[in-house]
Amino acid sequence: MVDKPAKGKWLTGWDPEDEDAWHRSGHRVARRNLALSVLSEHIGFSVWTLWSVLVLFMSPDIGLGFDPGEKFLLVATPTVVGALLRLPYSFAVTRFGGRNWTVFATAILLVPTLLALYFVQRPGTPLWVFLSIGAVAGVGGGNFASSMTNITAFYPQRHQGWALGLNAGGGNLGVAAVQLVGLAVISVAGRTHPSYVAAAYLPLIVLVALLAAWKMDNVDSVRAAPGAQREAARDRDTWWISLLYIGTFGSFIGYGFSFGLVLQSEFDATPVEAVGYTFLGPLLGSLSRPLGGWLADRMGGAKVTLWNFLGMGAGTLVLVVASRLHSFALFTTGFTVLFVLSGLGNGSTYKMIPAVYAKKAEHEVTVGHDAVGAFARARRLSGAVIAIAGAVGALGGAAINVAFKLSYSEGSGSGIPAFVAFLAYYALCVTVLRLVYLRRTPTQGRGAARAARETSRV
Repeated sequence: MVDKPAKGKWLTGWDPEDEDAWHRSGHRVARRNLALSVLSEHIGFSVWTLWSVLVLFMSPDIGLGFDPGEKFLLVATPTVVGALLRLPYSFAVTRFGGRNWTVFATAILLVPTLLALYFVQRPGTPLWVFLSIGAVAGVGGGNFASSMTNITAFYPQRHQGWALGLNAGGGNLGVAAVQLVGLAVISVAGRTHPSYVAAAYLPLIVLVALLAAWKMDNVDSVRAAPGAQREAARDRDTWWISLLYIGTFGSFIGYGFSFGLVLQSEFDATPVEAVGYTFLGPLLGSLSRPLGGWLADRMGGAKVTLWNFLGMGAGTLVLVVASRLHSFALFTTGFTVLFVLSGLGNGSTYKMIPAVYAKKAEHEVTVGHDAVGAFARARRLSGAVIAIAGAVGALGGAAINVAFKLSYSEGSGSGIPAFVAFLAYYALCVTVLRLVYLRRTPTQGRGAARAARETSRV
């Protein structure tokens, strides 16, 4: 493994599994790239979720009176676009290099931010204009996939739960950060200046893009992934893990986009109240993501994820009770717990990906396959599955916003129908974990061998 970047900021011969080289200098290179990756992803998440804050300002006071259904549609739009961009963003890292793509992916955030700054305080602007700008803001959601694919190449498998959890958790903090910016704007300038929220991010975008260009590296080995996403798409574990990630990350980003609007729809909360309460959940959920990866490193990703979904089911039942009692305190407490658990589940579910494919590589070696080729394929597929699961999981966030839109559009003023749907999905995820990844090993016969293969995956 090389100690210094090659000409043109490309690292050649990079092998994080080489323990001597890792301890000598590799860990420092990896940490530098991780730190800058976190910054870029953090800003990307903030721009991606910018409209979850801006819609709270939209009222007849500034000439932008939209009903709750239209607002839920507006926050769902960047979620969908961000999800769809995750696959091409992940591929772009393998084509252009992690450093090069990070610079571009950060700089392009200027476009939706400038558009939001210009239009959000123009009275009478039609909904379709905001939907278009929200769609452009989806580029911030694509950053996650390219960042995670890139960081996977920098860290050895034994540290990937921690590294991926920290990378994603630091990025997820962007959801809480933009809400804190919104709270600061309301507190200092009042509820009629949403453009200040967008303006705050312009210098940060420029700064992070310049830092990425200066200090990040491309990894040559990441390029060796032709057809990886097609190959991953044919693997059933890709879709089981994607289904689980809908329940964890889909919940986190869906709740992050919609929590303020839910408080306004459920309890007639003012913009100040909505923003004041919404930042805490995403903050704690982001901080808990690395913990989920850490726990998965020690206890197994499937086991941690199973208990996590059981907890999310209990938290959803609390929301149903709070909604029936019309208890604001119980409702916000239940939602905050869901944010924390969704963050834990994000980390533990992602840790399952390299673990599953590392176990498959070990099995290939035991039956006579080349060890180097088997583990290289496992790393290539892990990166591809991270991209696919990230895209599918983000679509789950859009589904949550659509569920809330339908629930509150019925005129009942209650999110209970949506909560019941979420509860059913969490039950489905528990079933998948029990039957696919945590199947008990029978004591004898061919069933024992088959179950042993299943349970050894994670």
